[in-house]
Amino acid sequence: MEKVILCRNCEQTSLKERFVSVAGYNTRYLDDGDSDETLVLIHGLGASAERWLRVIPHLRSKYRLIIPDLIGFGHSDKPSVDYTMDFLSNFVFRFLGALGIERTSLIGSSLGGQIVAECASTQSGVIDKIVLVSPSGMMKRSTPALDAYMLAALYPTPDNAHMALRMMVEKGEVEQRLVNDFITRMNLPNAKFAILSTVLGIKNDTDFEDKLRKITSPTLILWGKQDKVIPVEYASPFMSAITESRFVEIPGCGHVPHVEQPEKFADIILNFLDRELVMSTNYYQ
Repeated sequence: MEKVILCRNCEQTSLKERFVSVAGYNTRYLDDGDSDETLVLIHGLGASAERWLRVIPHLRSKYRLIIPDLIGFGHSDKPSVDYTMDFLSNFVFRFLGALGIERTSLIGSSLGGQIVAECASTQSGVIDKIVLVSPSGMMKRSTPALDAYMLAALYPTPDNAHMALRMMVEKGEVEQRLVNDFITRMNLPNAKFAILSTVLGIKNDTDFEDKLRKITSPTLILWGKQDKVIPVEYASPFMSAITESRFVEIPGCGHVPHVEQPEKFADIILNFLDRELVMSTNYYQ
């Protein structure tokens, strides 16, 4: 099943919206770019493929972009299962297999970053390089911004949704379209169950740091300096555990640099993917 959707932030670019069966579950994804090299982008908790729209125009000339709605999120199926990190990482591999992708780089944001790290710790032969954007997994406490997000997910009123999305970014107003899309997604059947089960899965991933030590893929750890959801201090255990890692911090940016500063985000990503990131400092100026 396929239809073409127009991306308002992609100028003259059109995105293909496709559905594929993965282990019997209907899975939605966006597909753009004509390159032979593939780049798979994995969204965060409660989000969808649309979270990457602003960065797509800056990446599509170099890579074919595959951007799924994870199982349990967006417009993919939301079965009543345990959304453990093993389940979600295995789902990513099955998704890649369903599309015939044998080798790719992966980018994951927040929850997506944790899932990408899980993937890289088990099957590095499938993965070229990985980018972890403000990944979850090492923060064992909550934050006011994360609390606001969970409140909005469970009680998706306009005020709750606006407050939660506003706390994710460092500056700028939240578009009403994003608020409306968030409310729509959270009111889909079984969406709240999937989020709660996934949060439990994150908390129960007690050996995550051990898994990080198994990663051999070149890794970029990217964080917004003003991230209120998962503060930048949590980059340290990722840097310590992953031998082949580089760290870049983006000033003036919150939890979603691909939304807040898409051009700068893409520039950093392409530098890393096209050649080994060489920097005299850990900070991007």
